[in-house]
Amino acid sequence: MARTSRAVPAPIRRSREGRGQLGPSGREAVWGFVFVAPWIIGFLLFTIGPLIASLVFSLTDFDLVRPEAVRFVGLDNYARMVADPLVVQGLVVTARFAIIAIPVTMIASLGVALLVNSPRLFGRNLFRTLFYMPIQIPLVASTLVWIGFLNTETGWLNGLLGLAGIDGPDWLNSATWVYPALTLIGLWGIGNFMLINIAGLQSVPTELYEAARIDGAGPWSSFRRITIPMMSPILLYNLVISLITTFQYLTQAYVLTNGRGDPNNATLFINLDLFREAFVNNHMGYASAIGWLLFTIVLVMTLVLFFIARRRVYYAGGEA
Repeated sequence: MARTSRAVPAPIRRSREGRGQLGPSGREAVWGFVFVAPWIIGFLLFTIGPLIASLVFSLTDFDLVRPEAVRFVGLDNYARMVADPLVVQGLVVTARFAIIAIPVTMIASLGVALLVNSPRLFGRNLFRTLFYMPIQIPLVASTLVWIGFLNTETGWLNGLLGLAGIDGPDWLNSATWVYPALTLIGLWGIGNFMLINIAGLQSVPTELYEAARIDGAGPWSSFRRITIPMMSPILLYNLVISLITTFQYLTQAYVLTNGRGDPNNATLFINLDLFREAFVNNHMGYASAIGWLLFTIVLVMTLVLFFIARRRVYYAGGEA
């Protein structure tokens, strides 16, 4: 009878990982943590740290001038906010401005993006650059330029209106016209939104427009039934960013009135009231409470927007 040979197993080799050395995947993970470490450290030090500190300050009567006299007051700062007429007025002023500025900014940025994205426009790259360039100008400098442009007596805008036989309003000293004036100043800086909208327009498949033209759809119908639905995630993003930016509105209003909130507190935005409490009145604890109120309002409004948009925003990859 023939003897059957039995295979001898090969010696088991221990992997390098078993000897305490990292394999390729482990080394990639380590290098990944190394590269994101600066961001993580910055996030912890300059975002999470100040957030926790402001929450703690909001429960105290911390005064910048007398930091050694700080004491815990619990929810007294939040109770004070409820009865503070300036906080209520700041929220009302911010809401009024948002109602005007956000729709105008959204429509203007989308309109400019459609214009400079048109292949029929000669020199469209030049126009894109010109519309984006104001972003590079500091807010304080650009606001000072606009103060001169909107001056009642010597401003160019009222001068142009006068040539057309129209008496220009007192843009900066009227509680009625100051919001349109600030909205006009804001249009100076729609370059970022314009670029985002251009990217969204270029991501819409051209086959959809060709099919719509074959079916007899006109430009308006294609815009309403193709462009807007396909760009809905971009528009939602711009809307959320515009909302957050509006509730953080400060620099232009401060430069315009030197922090006074004129005329008749019409420009006393909630963020300006926060700034005055923190760095003029030195009530850092109370200002921190206002900041957390502002954070809560913006967070709730953002969540509401995302909830409403669940059925109205189209995502090509599926439901977000």
